[in-house]
Amino acid sequence: MKKKTLLAALGYFTSVAMLLSFLYWFLKNEGFSETNFLIAGGMVLILAVGWGYVISTHLLAPKAQLDESLSQLSSEILHELNIPLSTIKANTSMLKKRTLDEKNLQRLERIESSSIRLERLYRELVYSINKEIHPIEKETFSLNSLLQERIEVFEAFERNRFDLLCEDVMIKADKIGFEKMIDNLLMNAMKYSPKNSPVAIHLNNTVLTITDRGIGMDETQLLRVYERYYQGDSKKEGEGIGLALVKAYCDEEGIDIQIKSQKNEGTSVLLNLGKTVHL
Repeated sequence: MKKKTLLAALGYFTSVAMLLSFLYWFLKNEGFSETNFLIAGGMVLILAVGWGYVISTHLLAPKAQLDESLSQLSSEILHELNIPLSTIKANTSMLKKRTLDEKNLQRLERIESSSIRLERLYRELVYSINKEIHPIEKETFSLNSLLQERIEVFEAFERNRFDLLCEDVMIKADKIGFEKMIDNLLMNAMKYSPKNSPVAIHLNNTVLTITDRGIGMDETQLLRVYERYYQGDSKKEGEGIGLALVKAYCDEEGIDIQIKSQKNEGTSVLLNLGKTVHL
């Protein structure tokens, strides 16, 4: 689609250049006068409008129709997915109230935790689809509250300890995208650190820093860290797209990101949130 748009823009620019050349040639040969200018200018305007109409009809209109159809189809599918999810949550809650057996309660809690995770994935799917079709509106939210919420999710893995030191500031940004960014960074900090190694999260002025004491990276790895599908350690699970998504989100929101790391000593990710802080 981008290629077609570029070709159409190039074609339109070339056509306008040719029309202006024709206008210059006509006035030069016929002499400049009000009548000649109006005749030549009118012809150029008619042809330019006609070519613009052709482009909008054959290029932009189908895309708008496709976006509308995709939006409607996505809404219907996501609605159908939400029904069984709501049913699982409601019935799990009812069974927990009626069950006294400890093992069954643990099983139900695992089902409930999985349904909460599934609900979050559902929200992220809705977000990703909507983002492709429409601009995402920015929200104002508490940074400290969001970090505490995400830490609670990762503490359920019973791995690393998280040390949070963050004053309560308000952020205005794409909230779900911000959560996904933090999730990727916390997951990396856990994945590349020993289980008993703490992960520090602190805010200094407007710079949020996430530091681990894991395997770290050398200079070569740091140069490639934002490459899509690149993994510094191929033995670890994952697709190698986490930091690429983080970088893309930071660029969209005007967040300056820096990664400092030393091999076998750990990694620090610094996020300058100055442009997102809502005063």
